[in-house]
Amino acid sequence: MGKSRSSKLSETAAGRPQATRKGWSPEMNAMGTHTDTRMQTQLASGEMLQILSYLEDCSDELDHTIELNAPNPVFRMALHVIKGHLEAKIVTPTSLIAAANVPYATASRRLKEMIDAGLIDQRPRTKSGKSFSMHPSDKMMDQWTRISGRVRRLTETYFGSGAKAAEDRDYYFGGSYMTARSIPPIQVLPEPLKVAGGIRVLVHGDPTFMVMENLKRQFEQVIGTQIHQRAFSIDRLREEALRNAERKASRYDIIALDLPWVGEFADKSVLMPLDDVIDVAAVDPADFHTAGWKAAHWGGRPYGVPAQTTPELLFYRRDLFAEAGLEPPGTTDQLLEAARRMHDPQKGRYGIAWNAARGTALGHTFLMTLADFGQPVLDLPEAAGGFDTDGLADRGYRVTIDTDKGLLAADFLMELLRYSPPDILSMSWYERVRPFAAGKIAMAYGYTLLAPYFELDPSSPAYGQTGYLPHPHGPGATNVAPVGGYVMGIPANLAPERVPAAAEALRVFTSPEAQKLFVQNGSRTNPRYSVASDAEVRRASPIFEAVDAMSWRDELQFWPRPPVPEITGIIQICGEEFHDMLRGLTAPRDALRRAQERAEALIHTTGPT
Repeated sequence: MGKSRSSKLSETAAGRPQATRKGWSPEMNAMGTHTDTRMQTQLASGEMLQILSYLEDCSDELDHTIELNAPNPVFRMALHVIKGHLEAKIVTPTSLIAAANVPYATASRRLKEMIDAGLIDQRPRTKSGKSFSMHPSDKMMDQWTRISGRVRRLTETYFGSGAKAAEDRDYYFGGSYMTARSIPPIQVLPEPLKVAGGIRVLVHGDPTFMVMENLKRQFEQVIGTQIHQRAFSIDRLREEALRNAERKASRYDIIALDLPWVGEFADKSVLMPLDDVIDVAAVDPADFHTAGWKAAHWGGRPYGVPAQTTPELLFYRRDLFAEAGLEPPGTTDQLLEAARRMHDPQKGRYGIAWNAARGTALGHTFLMTLADFGQPVLDLPEAAGGFDTDGLADRGYRVTIDTDKGLLAADFLMELLRYSPPDILSMSWYERVRPFAAGKIAMAYGYTLLAPYFELDPSSPAYGQTGYLPHPHGPGATNVAPVGGYVMGIPANLAPERVPAAAEALRVFTSPEAQKLFVQNGSRTNPRYSVASDAEVRRASPIFEAVDAMSWRDELQFWPRPPVPEITGIIQICGEEFHDMLRGLTAPRDALRRAQERAEALIHTTGPT
């Protein structure tokens, strides 16, 4: 099942030096973002199919206008099979023969010639192998991209305007696939996955995974079987994954997990080590952002493949900063000054929004703020670019909350509170970005996966006016863009007969071709260097180039939320104690002491004896 492709990928990965890398949920449905994403899907498909429609129309005109003109069956069948592939429609030999517009016998011979020439792949549709679906081969798709470029250039030469921007010329008529580093359309597997009931996937209800749900039909075409996807909020996702691990047999073939859970899920045998079931080289580890790939490991072994690498950044309104004569903030002091200057409650505008809701949301904020002042929440050894996490599986760490830098972080949050909206203490993941998209907030800390709220909404005041920065740093520290996102892994209790299909589906869902498709249809996350360097991806959003640059500067780091088994509890503790601090119920030093004591007790209880 796809052995030759995996071998090819393995050789590619092994031969690529690492130095050559270059470069919605129920809540979102309520805002209509799910509908917006579906519209983006239709737009992307329409633009990629434009050249096909153009050539089809030209062929029809020639066939019906010139009396002695003979239809070209090979050309017409090629157009039909490529169009079916891009639209995720099943193409059969019968439909291809009908599209040829020539007598049945002639079309049958030409179809056989195309199969023999390696232009069309056949994939069995039934167990008997007597029924096939037809798909364009890699060879045909390569020829399609080359002729698209030539047709585009000829059309512009004779009929187009010379004033068109170069980027527009590259984009139309399939030109996005013509650049040297362009990622081709996703291809169907040579053989459909043979798994009873289809592939079952458990994911987070965020924009990227909802894009995958919108594209379900196309991915079902690619893997040759049904896909059943369940999506939950972050806390419910973790609960369901842990509940699933207690079952005799997993209900899911693939599960998505937040990066900080990797240690816990590995420690509790929720996931199987991937190097037991797949050729790790086949997923091309060197192509992933280093922080995202390393965060998928525990004890030196990978437990998942990055599906999203979505750092938390500082979003800021470039137009408002320009009007105020302010430079983008690079330090925490500059951030506070900018928030003060932008804060004008009487005009309905506030300086900054952030995760301040009690529990998980604020707990994440404290850990990331601690990192802004140069300290992790555990006593990790220092290393180039930050702190070393390789030895976490040895469980020799201790908590470092009640420290001098911890006090700086706590005081900084108290200062931020002064320039935040009145409902800040109930704001979490989506709530902090909604007012930014509505023009009520000048700055917001947010994950890149939330950018569709304003990047895909032309009515938003932040549309086209948002800049992206790593977290501003405190005294003596450096800029950090704390890495978030999800990896996809295989449950340890999955029935053995389902594992090969799950492994192949996992490879498909995390492939560069799939990741580019997600971006084309509204996602603003990406775990791979190759996808970030694709010309069409870079045109979709400035986020990808910005994040790629942060990765090369070693600003993308996952040590701010070290993936130890106790991290969820530590985050919850911080989210409770510092919420009381922000409400004025406890002083910063008392909040630090209480959080330290509770976290130490948690590690003592759950750690090795």
